[in-house]
Amino acid sequence: MNNQYLLDNLRCIPDFPQPGINFRDVTTLFKDPKCLEIMEEEMYEYYKDKGITKIVGIESRGFIMGAILAKRLGAGLVLCRKPGKLPAETYSLSFEKEYGQDTIEIHKDAINENDVVLIHDDLLATGGTIKAAWDLCKKFNPKKCYMNFLIEIRDEGLQGREFLGPDIDIMTLMKI
Repeated sequence: MNNQYLLDNLRCIPDFPQPGINFRDVTTLFKDPKCLEIMEEEMYEYYKDKGITKIVGIESRGFIMGAILAKRLGAGLVLCRKPGKLPAETYSLSFEKEYGQDTIEIHKDAINENDVVLIHDDLLATGGTIKAAWDLCKKFNPKKCYMNFLIEIRDEGLQGREFLGPDIDIMTLMKI
């Protein structure tokens, strides 16, 4: 898709949060109403006929477009959060990230076997976070699962898509 307007409005911050990481700052996309409209429309058009019933937004930037798309598709929004942030019983999973280890959780009653799930996050790099979210979602045995990202980083030799394997439908708005 690689909409030039989105690419032109994406900020890159070198050496954040540590040396060697080129952080893609999607807040510049969120503050621009035209960027929000483009992202909403492109994702809606791709998913409108797929029967999505739940969108899993990954903390925290995944909550923003996840909520917008859930409303547009008439789906529910499920939060995938860091430990201790969800009030009811959760499933939890730890995983490796580009620069350390992390853990995410999801409520045990968030999804059921009749759901068609779209997992949304802002960025696909190594694939650690989204793989953990996918593994958590698979505990519920949903009918189908899709993945969506605003950005897929390819230019730094990152292989997130390959890490996830061929068995999942992955859509990204920008590949850089």
